[in-house]
Amino acid sequence: MQEEIIVAASNTPLEVVGVDALTPILRFIFGADGLFAGFTIDETMAVLGTIWTVFAIVSYIVSAIFLFLYVYASIHVEELYEEEDHHTKAEEEAYRRKMVGGATSNRFNDMKNHINSENPNDWKLAIIEADIILDEALKRQGYAGTSLGERLRSISPASMQTLDDAWEAHKIRNEIAHSGVDFVLTHKLARETIVRYERVFGELGLLDNGHGGGGHGHGHH
Repeated sequence: MQEEIIVAASNTPLEVVGVDALTPILRFIFGADGLFAGFTIDETMAVLGTIWTVFAIVSYIVSAIFLFLYVYASIHVEELYEEEDHHTKAEEEAYRRKMVGGATSNRFNDMKNHINSENPNDWKLAIIEADIILDEALKRQGYAGTSLGERLRSISPASMQTLDDAWEAHKIRNEIAHSGVDFVLTHKLARETIVRYERVFGELGLLDNGHGGGGHGHGHH
């Protein structure tokens, strides 16, 4: 009885599990009623070669178009940055004149007084003043560029340890200049931004020349 069961089991055909997707495709292309029905192998290969050639030409054309668009965008993005920097500078000066009525005799003291104020507009003014101080300091030290952003891009991270602080602080200034009243500046973020500026000032030697104190009680030096 056991032998009969084994023989019966061995004669049971195996079922293939899965879906054969390749065979219908091949039949659609090369079958009797397919796309290449009646074509010889040489004719079929010639047609496939033509299709591949057309595909390659179209790919080159599309690639050339994207390359042109990339180069065009790369060239004009620099012009956009320059225009944005000039626009931001004009907004910054107009904002500073509106808030303080022109140049101040001691920007470091103004910056400190403004950041310690309870008025959110004074916090923004403190950051703008700090950015002006940094821009003029880098300009005096001979860093190239027509704006602070360009001067920061010309600085190697190896030559300035606080370059990241300068960039992060400058980004907050840009938010203030571009967004205006729509930018919500908390006192905590304003103080942290001033601390970043002061780290840069310390490395540049500005705070050692009697231009400012050691911060606002944050102990960051």
